[in-house]
Amino acid sequence: MARFRILTPAGASFTVAGGGYEYEMEALQGLDAEIVEGPATEDGFLEAAREADAIYAKGIPITRRIIEGLTRCRIIALGSVGVDSVDVKAATERGIPVTNVPDTFIEEVADHAMMLLLAGFRRLIEQDRMVREGRWKEGRPALLQIPRLMGQTLGFISFGRVARAVARRAAPFGLRMLAYDPFVEEMLLSEYGVMPATLNELLEQSDFVSMHAPARPECHHMLREQHFRRMKKGAIFINTGRGPTVDESALIKALQEGWIAHAALDVLEVEPPSPDNPLLRMDNVTLTAHVASASARFDEARKRRVGHELALVLSGRWPMSCVNPAVLQNTTLRRWQPIGMGRGPNS
Repeated sequence: MARFRILTPAGASFTVAGGGYEYEMEALQGLDAEIVEGPATEDGFLEAAREADAIYAKGIPITRRIIEGLTRCRIIALGSVGVDSVDVKAATERGIPVTNVPDTFIEEVADHAMMLLLAGFRRLIEQDRMVREGRWKEGRPALLQIPRLMGQTLGFISFGRVARAVARRAAPFGLRMLAYDPFVEEMLLSEYGVMPATLNELLEQSDFVSMHAPARPECHHMLREQHFRRMKKGAIFINTGRGPTVDESALIKALQEGWIAHAALDVLEVEPPSPDNPLLRMDNVTLTAHVASASARFDEARKRRVGHELALVLSGRWPMSCVNPAVLQNTTLRRWQPIGMGRGPNS
């Protein structure tokens, strides 16, 4: 039996159950560790996880009940940016670090956000449909009602890594940029050519509102009916963050009643959407299937990062991306030093 047992719900390799963990295991070589699949149900996983040294979380919620049943766990590692599938508070109370991969797919998501902005603005789906339906002559008149992109205002709600990467892409298009993020200093915003704004100022002034707030309890339904009512009638709402940050019923109402012009969404409040979701039948909506982070490097990059985080903690070192760093103050983990990459910046 291996020294370290890492338990993951069946299918946590992001492909299929039993799909292999060779990328995760690269960093774990030499640690006498194994990744074992457990049942993808709360009861089954809880029973299998009690004596696990680490949890590789994906596929099912890692609830307080599961966490309180762990007796040996040193780390809960996620292969995603979002951590809403893990009860982080419960993990913190138990002194278990929770890690994610916050910086692995920034460029892809920023590309996707910019694509949705341009596709929504230039009515790409509508124009494509006109050509396919033999309505060639309707294309130009439809766009004659749309202003020039240069000089329009793009507003970011939350200005983290993805929003900053979008700002770099948007600047050459001549967009004026605003951001609402009470946790980001004004000097950092200015480095990206972005001006600070209150949420109401941003909503009232922006021609594009790009949502980047994280999936945290305090951000649930951050945008509601009163917020969409403040937006310009010609505004486009873009969301490549998390669906539950928006009250979807309010967004649907805003689109149906013309409070805003268009929504371009990679994320929805419930995924996949119900077949009767009105967004699926609306001409002023552009949709993609929560794919913004996907690219040819998708699986390899995040699997290797998960393996790296697991290896760091199981070898007694600090993880790179701990979402509950307070737990590290009360552990015996050594300072951060990447496996196989020399000394880390805090060494």
